[in-house]
Amino acid sequence: MSVFTLPQPDREAQLLPRLVELTEQHRARSAAYANILAATGHDPGRSYERISDLPWLPVRLFKTHQLKSIPDDEVFKVLTSSGTTGDVSRIYLDKAAAAAQTRMLGQTLQAVLGPKRLPMLIVDTTAIIKNRRSFSARGAGVLGMITFGRDHVWALDEDSKPDLEAVRGFLAKHGDKPFLVFGFTFMVWLYLYELARDNDLDLSNGILVHSGGWKKLVDQQVDNAEFRRAFQADTGLTRIHNFYGMVEQIGVVYLEGPDGNSLYCPDFADVVIRDPETWEPLPPGRPGLVEVISTLPESYPGHLLLTEDMGVINGIDDGAWPGKRFSILGRLPRAEARGCSDTFVSAS
Repeated sequence: MSVFTLPQPDREAQLLPRLVELTEQHRARSAAYANILAATGHDPGRSYERISDLPWLPVRLFKTHQLKSIPDDEVFKVLTSSGTTGDVSRIYLDKAAAAAQTRMLGQTLQAVLGPKRLPMLIVDTTAIIKNRRSFSARGAGVLGMITFGRDHVWALDEDSKPDLEAVRGFLAKHGDKPFLVFGFTFMVWLYLYELARDNDLDLSNGILVHSGGWKKLVDQQVDNAEFRRAFQADTGLTRIHNFYGMVEQIGVVYLEGPDGNSLYCPDFADVVIRDPETWEPLPPGRPGLVEVISTLPESYPGHLLLTEDMGVINGIDDGAWPGKRFSILGRLPRAEARGCSDTFVSAS
């Protein structure tokens, strides 16, 4: 069952009442959130005509405030972001929220992976998921993806060094049929692309899902087009899907469509691009700050979040999948660099 089906008018009609309901639910269950709504003039019972009228939270608030809508004894997992200055977001999940987010992530990824679990090559190290109760954003991303593969092999050893024999063994066993590759973008480039290129590894049957860490690749003059070109030319890998997501709205990924040029919203999510000075929503073609929208967060008020990322809507209902298609342009100047893999320390 695809979750890329709703044209934008239908999406707005379905999401708006649910988002209003979530706003009131979180108001009732989180005193801190209720105070924020009161301070910003969003009183109970206020009507909203558009998703863009709803009250958003700056994503940075999760670094400075405890924002949760469940009692302490119902907290099942605490996820942390990968901030580099010592301040991290803390996201509180109960069992129902954790299960729902895993389920919806799975439905999203089926659009490119199909319904069956594929053999999986993980471009990371097992050390990233040692603590099963509290995860970094990178660890949460890896653990969240593991459930969608089988016969897992890790491309890095416990010392975070490329494990050529492990990758060769995986390809010898599974390389003649479709297989899943997952990792954060910078690590995929440095630890898989270069390994495959230098050792003539055939990745032509792979489906690569990757995200985050573009900053270091930009420094190496590698953009999305070059990333895709090099993988195809040197490893045979053509099925490549970047995605955009964050720990503050875990369970939602904005997935690169089959056209390879834009990110798309699943049916339970949306984006608004806002003018960074007036906060007004912007039309396609005008860059601004990205607001991410999801009906999934029930254990914490993360349904309407203004990020620190710049983006632009490329089109609406005119791409490979319906709804808005958009691109991420980079971090807001002076915003904290917090890419999931940009905090990775390479073993020397």
